[in-house]
Amino acid sequence: MTETKPEFKLKNPPEDGISRVTFGPHSSQFLLVSSWDKKVRLYDIAANTVRCTYAHSEPVLDCVFQDPIHVWSGGLDQILKCYDINSGTETAIGSHESAIKCVCYSNEHNIICTGSWDSTVKIWDPRVNNCTGSYAQPDKVYTMSLAGDKLVVGTAGRHVWIWDIRMMTVAPQKRESSLKYQTRCISCFPNKSGYVLSSIEGRVAVEYLDSSPEAHKKKYAFKCHRIKEGGVENIYPVNAISFHKKYNTFATGGSDGFVNIWDGYNKKRLCQFHRYPTSIASLSFAADGSVLAIASSYMYEDEEITRDLPEDAVYIRQVSDQETKPK
Repeated sequence: MTETKPEFKLKNPPEDGISRVTFGPHSSQFLLVSSWDKKVRLYDIAANTVRCTYAHSEPVLDCVFQDPIHVWSGGLDQILKCYDINSGTETAIGSHESAIKCVCYSNEHNIICTGSWDSTVKIWDPRVNNCTGSYAQPDKVYTMSLAGDKLVVGTAGRHVWIWDIRMMTVAPQKRESSLKYQTRCISCFPNKSGYVLSSIEGRVAVEYLDSSPEAHKKKYAFKCHRIKEGGVENIYPVNAISFHKKYNTFATGGSDGFVNIWDGYNKKRLCQFHRYPTSIASLSFAADGSVLAIASSYMYEDEEITRDLPEDAVYIRQVSDQETKPK
């Protein structure tokens, strides 16, 4: 058994479902959290305090740091906002025709990418705060992740399109998810070789960006976040994936309330943490890999259960090499 590492809950958590937790680009101290309570909060986890908060008019579905000062967010109000942490000013940059589901930032190209339920991806230039292009996708955008020049977009209908953000006018590489059920999350390897994709049906696939037959042969999928209870195997959605930047290992969080850490190259589970009170909605490793932020937040998988729900909580867990380093 691995020894129990220090773990604590953030004070003043969001008051409704947590949609995203994400650490600053170079910091293990500042955590950005978006929520269905229409707010985006910046936590100082060292002091366990909320450093600042700003709001949208509707639930917020995603948020991202551009740099230590500027953060971006979008959600059901269809508006992309930029917030300056130092001055406390927020700016509505632009909008989509439907909810903004994903917001990500490319450090290499200094652009913001947004994916929407209006079946488009838009690219934004933060230097001039405007949209530089809108690109049709095959269906509603559910999840996106960047790997250098590549933007991997997962949509409804199990489509996976891989765009080159230097040349968005060129047709993307068009794939289908190798999992049979709806895509829930995509996250790219820090070394930019591929991506991990999860589904609502307790499975994870490891894929490679190289489209050669040799690379295609290396892809694989595995079952996870399934629990046998009373002789019945219950299968849970895998909602969240976060990579350890140094080791290229990754954590998955499921609606079973468990977090697992995997070594994708050696096809091994490294560890499993204790069970959290409810679904894991989002995960984020700090840039240095020292801590993992875990959002425990009921996602209404069973619509009949609405009473006595566990409160939404963000846990900060210190992780060891033993838990995250390939064996």
